[in-house]
Amino acid sequence: MLERVKEKDVRTVMTKDAVRLTSPTGSEMDIPVRSGTVGRDVIDVARLYRDLGVFNFDPGFVSTGSCESDITFIDGEEGILMYRGYPVEQLAAHSNFLEVSYLLLHGELPTKDELDQFDHTIRTHTMLNEGMLNFFKGFRYDAHPMAMLSAVVGSMSAYYHDEMDASNPDHRDIFAHRILAKLPTIAAAAYKLNIGQPFMYPRNDLKYSENFLQMLFSVPAEPYEIDPVAAEAIDLLFILHADHEQNCSTSTVRMAGSSGANPYSAIAAGISALWGPAHGGANEAVLNMLKEIGDKSQIPKYVAKAKDKNDPFRLMGFGHRVYKNFDPRATIIREMCHKVLKQLGSNDSPMFELALALEQIALEDDYFVEKKLYPNVDFYSGIIYRALGIPTSMFTVMFAIGRSVGWTAHWREMISDPKGRIARPRQLYKGPAQRDYVAIGDR
Repeated sequence: MLERVKEKDVRTVMTKDAVRLTSPTGSEMDIPVRSGTVGRDVIDVARLYRDLGVFNFDPGFVSTGSCESDITFIDGEEGILMYRGYPVEQLAAHSNFLEVSYLLLHGELPTKDELDQFDHTIRTHTMLNEGMLNFFKGFRYDAHPMAMLSAVVGSMSAYYHDEMDASNPDHRDIFAHRILAKLPTIAAAAYKLNIGQPFMYPRNDLKYSENFLQMLFSVPAEPYEIDPVAAEAIDLLFILHADHEQNCSTSTVRMAGSSGANPYSAIAAGISALWGPAHGGANEAVLNMLKEIGDKSQIPKYVAKAKDKNDPFRLMGFGHRVYKNFDPRATIIREMCHKVLKQLGSNDSPMFELALALEQIALEDDYFVEKKLYPNVDFYSGIIYRALGIPTSMFTVMFAIGRSVGWTAHWREMISDPKGRIARPRQLYKGPAQRDYVAIGDR
C-alpha cells in the first residue's frame, strides 16, 4: 500500500508510453498511456488497485474512458462530431437516417443493395404485437409519453423473448431491427393515448420519417398529407441525435447490458436516463424559457438577468458543455429551422419571432460572442418541433427515437467485446467507520 501523502507531494513524469508516479518515499509505478486513432490519449489505470491498492476517483466519470469504441468521435474544443469517421455535416447533407443507422450498426456505409434490403427490413417490421397495443390501455390517459416509452420498450422482452441470445450475431441483428423499426410506432401510440385519439398503424409504403409523421398526426376520419419539409426536418433531427459518444444514457445502456440483462431492458434504462432534464430534456427547457420571456419587448430584461452572475436565470439552448467553440450540429439545424418556419408560415408567430430575436442577439452581442454562448442543437430542435405541432412532452421522445440506433450500436459493440466485463464502479466511502449494534432499548 502506498504511504498516504498529500496530493502536492506526489510527483509525475509523463513519457511517450507511460506516466510515472513517484511518492516521497520513492515508491514508483509506471501507468501505461494508450492512444486511439484520433483524440486524447488515455492513462490506463486498470491495474492501479492491483499494483498500488488504491482506486481512481473521478465523480461523474468526466475524465475516465470507460470503454474502447469504434462508433463515434467528439472533439469539443474543435467542434468535431464524427460517426464511424464520417463528419456529421457530410452525413446530414448527403445521407438519410436509415443509411446513417446502417453505418452506426455495421461500421461502413451500405451499398445500394444493402441499403435497399435494410430499408425493406425496417419498413416491414414496424407493426407491434397486438398485445402490446392492449398494454397501453393500462396507462392513465395523462401519463407522460417518456414513461410509456420506457415501460413498453422494457416489456418487449415479454413479447419477443424467443430471439434474445446475445451471443448469437443473428439475434443481435434481429434485436437492432426491431428497436429501430418499432420505436416510432411505440412513440406515436404513446402520443395518441395522451391526446385520446385512436392508434394509427404503420404503412410499409412510406419512408421512415414519413411513416412516423402519419402515425403521429393522421386520423381514421380523413386522409393525411405528409409535408415533405416536415419529413425532411424530422429525418435530419434523427441523424443529428443518432449518437453522441459516452454520455449519461449511452453509458447507462452499456452498464445495464454488461450484466447480461436482455437488450430491451438495457434500451429502456437508456430511455429513462435520457428523460432527465439535464440530459434529453434540454430542448423542452428552451420552449419553457421562451414562454417565460413571453415577448420580444422583454428580451433586454432577460438578457440582463442572464449576464448577472447573482441571478439564477439562464438562457437555455445557448452554449454546450462538450463543444467549447461551436456545436457542429447547430449550423446544420439552423438552416433547417429557418426553412421549416418559412415553409409553414410560422415565422410570424410571436414565440418564433422571440426565438429568432434571441438567436440574433447571441450571434452579435459581445457578451455571448466572447463566452461562445451560441445557439445549440437543443435551441433549434425545440423550435422545429414546436413549429411542426409536436408538444413539449414529446420532445424527449423524439430524441429517444433518433438515439435508439446509437444505443443499439453501443450495446452490440459492448456485448460482442471478448474483453468485456460487468461494470463495477468504485467509490470513496465517507460514512461511519465500523461500530457496534446497540439494542433498541439502549438507544
